[in-house]
Amino acid sequence: MNQNDSGRNDPKRQTILEHTRNIGIAAHIDAGKTTTTERILFYTGVVHKMGEVHEGTAVTDWMEQERERGITITSAAISCGWTTKHGSFSGIPHRINIIDTPGHVDFTAEVERSLRVLDGAVAVFCAVAGVQPQSETVWRQMNKYRVPRVAFINKMDRVGADFFGAVEDIRTKLGGNAHPLYLNMGAEDQLRGLIDLVRMRAYVYDETDENGLRFDDVEIPMQYQEPAQEYRRQLIEAVADFDDVVAAKYLDGQPVGESELRHAVRVATISLDFVGVIPGSAFKNKGVQMVVDAVVDYLPSPIDLPPTTAFKDEGEEIGIAADDRSKLAMLAFKLMYDPYVGKLVFCRVYAGKLEKGDTVYNPRTRKTERVSRLMIMKADSREDIDVAYSGDICAIVGVKGVVTGDTLCERSLDAQLEPPTFPEPVIHMSIEPNSKADQEKLSLALQRLAEEDPTFRITSDPETQQTLIAGMGELHLEIIRDRLFREFKVGATAGKPRIAYKETITQKAQGEGKFIRQSGGRGQYGHAVVVVEPAERGSGITVINEIVGGVIPKEYIKPTEDGIREGALSGVIAGYPVIDFVARIVDGSFHEVDSSEMAFKMAGIFGFKEAMRKASPILLEPIMQVEVETPDEYQGDIMGDLSRRRGQIQSMGEKHGFYEVKAHVPLETMFGYATDVRSLSKGRASYSMEPSHFEQVPSNVLAQITENYNKRTRN
Repeated sequence: MNQNDSGRNDPKRQTILEHTRNIGIAAHIDAGKTTTTERILFYTGVVHKMGEVHEGTAVTDWMEQERERGITITSAAISCGWTTKHGSFSGIPHRINIIDTPGHVDFTAEVERSLRVLDGAVAVFCAVAGVQPQSETVWRQMNKYRVPRVAFINKMDRVGADFFGAVEDIRTKLGGNAHPLYLNMGAEDQLRGLIDLVRMRAYVYDETDENGLRFDDVEIPMQYQEPAQEYRRQLIEAVADFDDVVAAKYLDGQPVGESELRHAVRVATISLDFVGVIPGSAFKNKGVQMVVDAVVDYLPSPIDLPPTTAFKDEGEEIGIAADDRSKLAMLAFKLMYDPYVGKLVFCRVYAGKLEKGDTVYNPRTRKTERVSRLMIMKADSREDIDVAYSGDICAIVGVKGVVTGDTLCERSLDAQLEPPTFPEPVIHMSIEPNSKADQEKLSLALQRLAEEDPTFRITSDPETQQTLIAGMGELHLEIIRDRLFREFKVGATAGKPRIAYKETITQKAQGEGKFIRQSGGRGQYGHAVVVVEPAERGSGITVINEIVGGVIPKEYIKPTEDGIREGALSGVIAGYPVIDFVARIVDGSFHEVDSSEMAFKMAGIFGFKEAMRKASPILLEPIMQVEVETPDEYQGDIMGDLSRRRGQIQSMGEKHGFYEVKAHVPLETMFGYATDVRSLSKGRASYSMEPSHFEQVPSNVLAQITENYNKRTRN
């Protein structure tokens, strides 16, 4: 560690910043993330017996619903220690904070908020399937938050495993500059070990040791010498651009040393322009130790990354660097209710240190709160600590008014870190309590679940007075409903899932809103002229004040804007939220005595509604990206079925003996597809689905939706 960095560390901290790694394990569903995490915990000594996902014994899959379904639903944080045997960090204990994230697209918010606070990631891919749809989503999220990564090609023991095919997939489908750091010795049932291209040594596993703890460090066998030399040359060529010493030696034809190559790979990885790839099999306990070595050797510590940006009220940007001696700044990225300690707030400490009993300031609420307990998490178990330092991921107890994305800091800093962003829900359903006693329990349970999960929303249908819950997919709402019954013991009846349609406009139009009431005493007077025009898909709602000359006083502008936004909560076609438009307040008038904030809010609502009716409104439906893998004999049936569901086939091709069909299909037609695709293929096809975009609803479907809406409003 250089002298400049030593000043960043509090003398009392056990692991210095340079030796801290915050990483996530992320991938497509069933690529082996949780199994990989379990093996890491075993090899680092956190657990003494490896849990298995299929047996429901994985440490990080601690929810009942996760163990029953064999999937990860909520991201689990866990800390462990590791000491590498080779390289510049050899013999130095490192602390690794790991977050095991879900792979199912319905729980993509868990991945989003985890990647926001992590410094590096291990992207896990299946050696047979290669890059799968959710792999692409996770990769985009990593790019969005600029997270350096290494790739682990898992399941090399499976029939059809193709390490180099998976590496090529990363290059072509994800645009990653991927190069092997290790080569596999054998594949499928002949997987015997790995070749380290940096050290140019082979690791041959002892087949009598089922736990994969014993392997021999030997010379590379003769039959692997030539490919090892060639792939090492390619590795050197790939990282030479990032290191002058390696570049000079490569150009001069001189041999590159182990430490020089290791340093170049580290610099290249942290630059985000290089991805080192490691083959292995987590289930068969091969290659996982090399993944942990790569985490220490190549992924960044908090001090290797640029300062995190924070924003002052005036829009001023400041940099928050990892430093124990700086003012406290941390981001609340996840909330969870624990039956024993209450509300847990997971935080990443970016600067300063937090001690138990400290008071923290929330710039959003302008309030201070006291931290009564401080702990680090071991999946569902906890360990109390007295202090958390910069670079740490911890959980705090005692703060009440905190939501996901809040910054907690010292009052004198008063700046907000950038929060994670989350997609909009695409599906909703009604939920009703079975009795009056259940009503209060349901309300409390829904509030808690909404605090925990930013993609879960609760609204009320103004026509039917029903409570509606919204989420990212059928499985998401199924898990929510299951948790209501099990965790919160709420007796409730859930309706059928319904689509979260949206409304928008297609042309520019003007509307006038007047709210005038006279009733003996003081009346009400609000008058606003609103112009609306379409905006780009995904741009949201923008309201612009273009009032000049004080025709609407300043104090009534905000209520008018609020009225426009409230009006957009239910459109004029079928009462769905309106998206992607620009509204301009261009004119209006006021009354010296009768005008009020409430009157101008109503004028904003009326003006927006009138303008929208004139702006050729349309209804939009969520379109899903669907990918089906099917044996050849069922390909025709699968494609015919997708077409009947109003699907548009995007591409099809052969992959590992299966046909891969990609299509855009309206969500409205995809309910129950899991059962249908199994029936069509006798259980041999599999599919994945994720939100893609919104498209205009066809006229025949629109007629049915508006008819149902009119029936509801009449009743």
